[in-house]
Amino acid sequence: TSVFFYCLLPTAYCLLASATDKTRFQSLGDYLDFCARFLEFVASGRAQAVILAQNERNYQFLQYKDDGHRNITRPLNAALMYDAESFASAASAFSIILDDLKDRTQPDETQREIIPRAIYTVQQSIGATLDALPASLTNQARKVNGDLFERLIKFAINAVGVECVSGVVRVPVRDDNGQELLKASYQHDLLISDNDELKIIGSVKTSSKDRLDKIFLDKFLYNRLTETALPHIAIFLNDVQRAQRKPARDGRPNYGVSATFLPGHFKAYTIKLNPLDGVYYCDLRPNMAKDEMLRQYIRPLDCLFYEDLWRLLEMA
Repeated sequence: TSVFFYCLLPTAYCLLASATDKTRFQSLGDYLDFCARFLEFVASGRAQAVILAQNERNYQFLQYKDDGHRNITRPLNAALMYDAESFASAASAFSIILDDLKDRTQPDETQREIIPRAIYTVQQSIGATLDALPASLTNQARKVNGDLFERLIKFAINAVGVECVSGVVRVPVRDDNGQELLKASYQHDLLISDNDELKIIGSVKTSSKDRLDKIFLDKFLYNRLTETALPHIAIFLNDVQRAQRKPARDGRPNYGVSATFLPGHFKAYTIKLNPLDGVYYCDLRPNMAKDEMLRQYIRPLDCLFYEDLWRLLEMA
């Protein structure tokens, strides 16, 4: 049963009361319920306006009224976001797919896109709600959004019957003779296990901006210190941000999107440090599908749940 308190008609204030309280997200059902309320808010016309990105028209922004400080949201990919009407059936199908995977039944291949689209819609409903907070709380909103995305992915992995928690791993540091000198502690977003044996380490971030180097370095240090080849994966929501462009001819603000993914850095770390064992996005940038090397290492999130999770558990 959902623990959310709902207003009879969703408002930005009502949604914020829920989104800023992480204790209200204790199950996948809580996330799905919140998303449904956000989409109902959008469908009811309670936002001030919907603004189309001028350079990539599949992205749009919501502008709030006074109860959301007239703020403008992050970019929302209309090609991925479900609307209120379609989300009800998509949420049901999402749960069925996870149940099938838990029973080791291969779900319908034609429904694969439901996994990244449902997770994208749910998480962006939270992020867009938090965008209604005043500017002074931007850092708090960013932290809450990241924590809730990490928790959402953990719940989804748990739902397919795989042990997954976040936590600290203490790694022994030894000298050349094998004598343990100390233990180094590393915090990880995902610790995926099988029969209590750690099998996969994962990072979950809303974007790769300012985080990419650490993810590659985490794998390098862990495997170097433990002398193992434990798989490391990374899960990202998207890699776009709102960009202010030159004002329109009539003087109105002109918004677009810009990419935060750094392909050169990704390739350099992959070639010169170590490749990650899986990199997954809900919202892939076009170059991730067109570039031969990027396409080799970066995949849609459904690939993790349909194939790679099981392959990595068996490989480790």
